Amino acid sequence: MRKVLQNSRLGFIGGSDARIIMGNDQNKLLQLWREKRGEAEPEDLSDVLIVQLGNVTEELNRRWYERNTGNNVKDTQKRIQHPVNKWMAATLDGLVHPSGAVFEAKFMLPWTFSEEAAAEKHMAQLQHNMWVCNARSAVLSIITGGGKWVEMTISADPLYQHLLITAERKFWRCVQDGETPCLFGIEPPRPRLEAVRVVDMSSSNSWAQFAATFKRTRAAHQEHEGVKADLKRLVPEDAKEASGHGLRAKRSKSGAISFDLTDAEAINASLQ
Repeated sequence: MRKVLQNSRLGFIGGSDARIIMGNDQNKLLQLWREKRGEAEPEDLSDVLIVQLGNVTEELNRRWYERNTGNNVKDTQKRIQHPVNKWMAATLDGLVHPSGAVFEAKFMLPWTFSEEAAAEKHMAQLQHNMWVCNARSAVLSIITGGGKWVEMTISADPLYQHLLITAERKFWRCVQDGETPCLFGIEPPRPRLEAVRVVDMSSSNSWAQFAATFKRTRAAHQEHEGVKADLKRLVPEDAKEASGHGLRAKRSKSGAISFDLTDAEAINASLQ
């Protein structure tokens, strides 16, 4: 068995395998385990349209990224083996030059797309490939079926990578020893996304409503803040409390001054 694994393309754990190992589908985990042991054939994805769309748009994705960023992507489809953990490898969509970031091209459907969900979905694969390549960051370049292109930069996460390698090592022992693997139940980290987009909110009704309120109340807010500063300066330094004309100022033990209304009519007006 071990000799077969060493001579087979299945004799290692790759980035796409990491996603299954760190996932929550026990059936997929068992299927992968059988494949790695040579007991089952890999799933035939030739009739899965979303997978084929990803394959045929990968070159376009790479060229589009290079055109829009000015960076070069090299070492496409290069397989890199981890220098210590020989059972770890990565078949790369490419490496960004000169930064050395791992490049990953994806195709996603527009009605299920969000940047947070995309980063979470591919986190295990990205962190695995970064670990294998000793890279500090990865670029996730996504084309959606709605004609949208999104670029995200994901940083290496040492804590998650430690958990990832631990889970992969346990899985690989199961492959070698024949023990049935179990899900590891490790949640991916919340992606820290770099803000790179300029978004037009003209079509959002909520944005329009809040923007109108903001503009209407801006002058009053500025006047209110200015008057409050003037009132604070009028409170004597040794005064614990000062009041008059329906307004009371209180000084806290830390020296901060706060205001509240004492006039009944003013209080009722502020509550309406």
